[in-house]
Amino acid sequence: MKKACLKKNTKPGQSQELRQVAFFGDSKRIQSRVTIFDTTLRDGEQTPGVSFTRDEKVTIAHQLSDIGVHAIEAGFPASSDDEKTFVREIASEGLESSICGLARATQRDVEACADCGVDIIHVFIPTSEVQRVHTIKKTHEEVVEITRSIVRFARDHADQVMFSAMDATRTGIDELTEVYQTAVDAGATILNVPDTVGVASPTSMKALLSTLSDTIACPLDVHCHNDFGMAVANTISAVEGGASQVQVTVNGIGERAGNADIAQTVMALESIYGIRTGISTERLVETSRMVSRFSGISVGPTHPVVGENAFAHESGIHSQGVLAEASTFEPGIMTPEMVGHRRRLKLGKHVGRHAVSQMLSDAHITTKENELDEIVAQVKEISNRGRKVTENDLFEIAETIIGKTGIEKTVVLNDITVINGNHVMATATVRANVEGKETICCRIGNGPVDAAMKAVVGIVPEELTLKEFSVSAISGGSDAIGHVSIAVEDAKGRLYDASASSDDIVLASAEAMVNALNLVYRLKK
Repeated sequence: MKKACLKKNTKPGQSQELRQVAFFGDSKRIQSRVTIFDTTLRDGEQTPGVSFTRDEKVTIAHQLSDIGVHAIEAGFPASSDDEKTFVREIASEGLESSICGLARATQRDVEACADCGVDIIHVFIPTSEVQRVHTIKKTHEEVVEITRSIVRFARDHADQVMFSAMDATRTGIDELTEVYQTAVDAGATILNVPDTVGVASPTSMKALLSTLSDTIACPLDVHCHNDFGMAVANTISAVEGGASQVQVTVNGIGERAGNADIAQTVMALESIYGIRTGISTERLVETSRMVSRFSGISVGPTHPVVGENAFAHESGIHSQGVLAEASTFEPGIMTPEMVGHRRRLKLGKHVGRHAVSQMLSDAHITTKENELDEIVAQVKEISNRGRKVTENDLFEIAETIIGKTGIEKTVVLNDITVINGNHVMATATVRANVEGKETICCRIGNGPVDAAMKAVVGIVPEELTLKEFSVSAISGGSDAIGHVSIAVEDAKGRLYDASASSDDIVLASAEAMVNALNLVYRLKK
């Protein structure tokens, strides 16, 4: 996959070095391979409101190692006894990735990392004037001496020591260079250049890394924050300047506006520039969804690479183009399959005939030209009223227009009973016919809707996950009719949209799920 990607971006006879010159202007500092340092479990967990459990941390660490992350920053051992325990456990898991622990410039912090058995001790100290004066109250000269002492101490406890000049991008270049050179002389094996408050620009980041790489003989790593939305761009520019390692988090989570996103950074390096990262890119969506689930922070539909709309098309012109040749309205050098995604045609006010025709064909529905025009018109008319049109809605519209009625459904809901109360665990029992056989399923849930949805899914053998759920009121009053829209995902990552309406929100939810199940079976035929 990655070789094909490289070939697609390289002109016949064009070497990797020449290709990098074309993109970067000067290939002397560019690395053919850039390693990935993931700090989801440390900086990512510093996202306000995020706190991973022990099992979640271990699961994430295994996932990151499995997809090829070079180093995992497992946490900040000195911050608490629990954190130290978590880091020690991750370090003992025998992962392929190197495990890193964070330490302030104190012997106590370094010893806490060493006690955990980490492979890398990451020590940091503020170097900008604003942070020196207001956080640690030290002069530049004192920072230099502390750096020399703590790096030597850390190197006595670990073979690999990363040194960070905290707030490097707001530190004078002469002072920064002196601190970094002191760290190297004391035994640092890699230098991290953090844009701690996200104030760098791609131009300034490249210039800074270029200066450091020309001045100091030590591998350079970069850590960018996203305060101005430039974390990924700054990270890529740092590679242009000579960085051989980049720090990222899954979904870009982290303090304030977050960090450089792993999926965006990796795919930019791999697909646009042909730089190898060692990441199994086809597992990026899977990894994103795992961390989203554990962190409770959803990924927006327009999130690059891993968002639900990253490869979705509604516009008639775009849909027609991608049906003929995907690269017309997609990058081409990055396909949905490369990142574990799927291409989706969406229904809406901008939908065109080609997309609707393809979606009907997938469901084995044949229409005449005038019928197709009428179906498209109805989809647009419904969308113009502000209502989401699902695939299930499309098929019902089509069957009405072409005169087909009584289409046999694979799943038929016969009965649903829900028990709920302030002292009773919500329990739902569903009785339904599935492919002609009666099936009964009972599930408990976090409330009546959750229990009902789980019970409906439980009546079929398919492995399905509820990905989206929304409710809107069609009418007013306490007896208002509610419209439930859902999206379920199968084991292959295919999403199915469905909806239903009722004055009973539990019943509407169950019927929406039944509609989704029928859609799954219909499109599998």
